[in-house]
Amino acid sequence: MYSVKSMKVPSERQAVSRIAERLAELVDPDHCEVRMGDDRSDRRIDAVIRAGVHVFEFVFEVEWQSIGTAGAIAVAIERVRRRAEEIERIGKAGKADGKGRVIPLLAVPFMGEVGRGLCERFGVAWLDLSGNARIFTPGLRILIEGKPNRYKRRGRPSTAFAPKGSRIARWLLMHPTEPFTQRKLALATGMDEGYTSRVVGKLEEEGLIVRDDGVTVRPRDPDLLLDAWLESYDFKKHHLIRGHVAARSGDALLRQLIDGLGRASASCAATGLAAAWSLGRFAGFRTVSLYLRQEPSTALLAALSFREDARGANVWLIVPNDKGVFHGATVCDGVLCVHPVQAYLDLHAHPERAEDVARTIRSEYLQWKADD
Repeated sequence: MYSVKSMKVPSERQAVSRIAERLAELVDPDHCEVRMGDDRSDRRIDAVIRAGVHVFEFVFEVEWQSIGTAGAIAVAIERVRRRAEEIERIGKAGKADGKGRVIPLLAVPFMGEVGRGLCERFGVAWLDLSGNARIFTPGLRILIEGKPNRYKRRGRPSTAFAPKGSRIARWLLMHPTEPFTQRKLALATGMDEGYTSRVVGKLEEEGLIVRDDGVTVRPRDPDLLLDAWLESYDFKKHHLIRGHVAARSGDALLRQLIDGLGRASASCAATGLAAAWSLGRFAGFRTVSLYLRQEPSTALLAALSFREDARGANVWLIVPNDKGVFHGATVCDGVLCVHPVQAYLDLHAHPERAEDVARTIRSEYLQWKADD
């Protein structure tokens, strides 16, 4: 199988050189000028790159971001947007220096899905050194997608969304307006203070949380925190047992499984499509997904009439890689369901109309209103 060799993230000067080469290829290979480190309006522009000739010249003001995490991208987007607003004030036609159309451009080693969504939402042009780009402006339209990340870090990446560490993100999203000390977070999530401190530090480093008074923390932007977690989330890391149980419908199957597990004193919580149905009758479903607190025994599977078979499976029994998935679980329509945050994450790995249902869950249950 073909694989892309991972490369080291370049220095700023090396990055600008590669960006210029790429812009020349895309706009005009015969005319490209680079100027490093311009200062304008009390903010640093990493480089100014001119490409094209005469009336078709474009002036790219490059904001280089060497870290491609969602939080870092969001902060960089704010800087690019401020520069775009400044250009608009200076010249309505976008010709701030009288010599060419000025385009603020965000450049990164690799633009992930969350970053792409943020840039599109805020109308920010971007380019990555892995070969992708989205630059839409009058007179220029560039869209290149599908190039793999050439700058993946080797080894196990440091992340705030490891199975146990993600308890912090989940808790903060469950209480988005409430400030927490690290000690309170540790107590609420059942983790020791040292590990909590490391996770909080990583979230802060990635621009996903803020400290209001130097002591308590809260999400910088709950939507951004959820998007960053979704980008890292891997449902397959849970232990998933797929099989089939005969039933008339998805709802009947859900009730049948809940009753059977209850008789066996096996604790469970619905997620995915089954949780969405219990929350608000969002879309009929066939597949029932249940988190179990422990590995199901052969006797329990037999009692449920469960036949293990991934093909045509209508039951997913999930042994989670961390018990934090149960945090915030509540009873909905007689069924214990995971918190909507967890259901939203899991839906992206489910079949049927799961992605549409995920968007509905987010719009109706994850609007980050102040707690009642």
